[in-house]
Amino acid sequence: MTDNSGGERCRRGRIEVICGSMFSGKSEELIRRLRRAKFARQTVEVFKPAIDTRYSEGDVVSHDHNAIPSTPVDGSASILLLSSETDVVGIDEAQFFDDFIIDVCKELAAKGVRVIVAGLDMDYLGHPFGPMPALCAVADDVTKVHAICVKCGAQAYVSHRLVANNKRVLLGEADQYEPLCRDCFIKVEGGI
Repeated sequence: MTDNSGGERCRRGRIEVICGSMFSGKSEELIRRLRRAKFARQTVEVFKPAIDTRYSEGDVVSHDHNAIPSTPVDGSASILLLSSETDVVGIDEAQFFDDFIIDVCKELAAKGVRVIVAGLDMDYLGHPFGPMPALCAVADDVTKVHAICVKCGAQAYVSHRLVANNKRVLLGEADQYEPLCRDCFIKVEGGI
């Protein structure tokens, strides 16, 4: 909280982005930050795309099965409608939202809300994924977390798809994706 020009107390909004490959701990870190905010008695609202039902229809769940209740939404505009009078907004799997998510995050931060966003920064081909690059650009803080390459043990760079499917969005788990470092990804894919 800071004093504005009129001497009133006001909240400072901010955008924090947690990004990286699958199995890197993005959702785990999001859950950790949101739990700390709740412990500090801040009002917290958590959102995820309605299409992500891998572990739960209503909760954000990490691959380690830690969970926090959330509200599934079909589009980013719903987040603005459902987050009034909130201190902290958490958004998981942001890569699956439409580009309006960027404006949603900026508007919430301008209203004094702390916005914590987690998502894949690249798709299975190693290309920037959805609104994540723009979210990283407008963020006050970006945390890139890394999985471990299953081939060599280096820091993972990308989520390599193990199944034959060229759809950009294919919800999956360890049976469909593996984290690979840059070198192992180039070897598997035959060059970038």
